Amino acid sequence: MNKTVLTYGIIAGLIVTVMMWLTLGSGEHDFDNGLWIGYTTMVVAFSTIFFAVKSFRDKQNNGAIGFGKAFLIGLYITLIASTMYVASWMVLSATTGQEFMTEYYEHEKAKMESSGMPAPEVEAKLKEMEDMMELYNNNPVFKAGITYTEILPIGLLISLVCAGLLKRRSAAQAG
Repeated sequence: MNKTVLTYGIIAGLIVTVMMWLTLGSGEHDFDNGLWIGYTTMVVAFSTIFFAVKSFRDKQNNGAIGFGKAFLIGLYITLIASTMYVASWMVLSATTGQEFMTEYYEHEKAKMESSGMPAPEVEAKLKEMEDMMELYNNNPVFKAGITYTEILPIGLLISLVCAGLLKRRSAAQAG
């Protein structure tokens, strides 16, 4: 199981990190479509969970796997890929000189101001964003935690779905 988890976890991690560097490394940010690109990339990367569980079940486990074991394979792949994603973001954001949060703040501010939202509501949301930005920019543990919350739930959900789809009792258990 370890080889399967490491192989597919690293593949998933490479998919999300390479795509991150390709889309964000240049400093050009498409905040409106970036969310869709990012989450689509995560789903594609975590599709490796399906192939890992199926491969383990069919080639190493005599065609049988329980829900728990299948979920654990997905969980471990999720943890590897998510950690690679977080580490890559920490390096990218520290080395490129980009002010991602400042650019994001300005983008959201412009959207809110042009939305017709009442000024007091805009100011309250901007204050909340400023407080979050302060924590994010000055606390690496907080920054890593927020970054994990972007990717980890996607991997966990896909792990659950794959475990449910691919669980199979052995012929001895079925009969």
